Amino acid sequence: MSLTEHTSSFTKRFGVMLLAGMPGILALSGYIYLTTPPTTLPPGLSLPLFTVSAAVNSLLLLAVACLVRTYTAPRVGLPSYILDWARTGDDVWRRLRPEVRPAMVLGVIGGLLILLLDVALAPFVAQDVPQSAIGATDRTVMNVLAYAPVRFLYGGITEELLLRYGRLSALAFIGWILTGRQSGGLGSGVMWTAIVISAVLFGIGHLPALAQSVTLTPVLVARTILLNAIAGVLFGWLYWQRSLEAAMVSHAAFHVPLVALSLVQVALL
Repeated sequence: MSLTEHTSSFTKRFGVMLLAGMPGILALSGYIYLTTPPTTLPPGLSLPLFTVSAAVNSLLLLAVACLVRTYTAPRVGLPSYILDWARTGDDVWRRLRPEVRPAMVLGVIGGLLILLLDVALAPFVAQDVPQSAIGATDRTVMNVLAYAPVRFLYGGITEELLLRYGRLSALAFIGWILTGRQSGGLGSGVMWTAIVISAVLFGIGHLPALAQSVTLTPVLVARTILLNAIAGVLFGWLYWQRSLEAAMVSHAAFHVPLVALSLVQVALL
């Protein structure tokens, strides 16, 4: 392949993956625009400008993740059917279809497990957080439903591009280099290390949003990282053993019990 053909292929793969994450960014931007009270905006910043700045920030992070993974893809061999389609034209649905049902089941089970652990750990953080940080903080059914597209599109697709496609792939690539660039590909030790580190970082990434509503304590920090890291390990394993798209399906399904709990909480308010 010539340099021009290689550059064209790289650009196509990067562009396809970037576009795949755009619905999530649009869903998040729309939710920010519809639910942000004007009184909470920084001085001199209008709501449209605030929304656009949030979207641009998310887009830049997504672009970096897609650049990293598009470069490392041929080297670490982590599977993505969309990426293969951009390169060879392989049918995405034909390859993904056998993985959809088990991925959805694992996602729902994972969501239920997190809810059970959340309840089990609630007595230890009862003084730190007034209600489940996993469940609803919204006061109306409309707010819960308005946030659902963010959970399914941004959480299920865009976050997987950011955290598994980008971060996990980068960590696996670094591990591959540090272990001598084994010709047989990524070893299980390298992958599990990358998955766990990525999952812990996934949990840490939820702390800033939590800190906006409650005062963080060591117990609350540990609980938040643990609950989210468990989900991160599940999605990372699916990415490794199945495909990025299977991880996306599972992540979206993971939110089904959470949305259902949110609706129940709102109904009981």
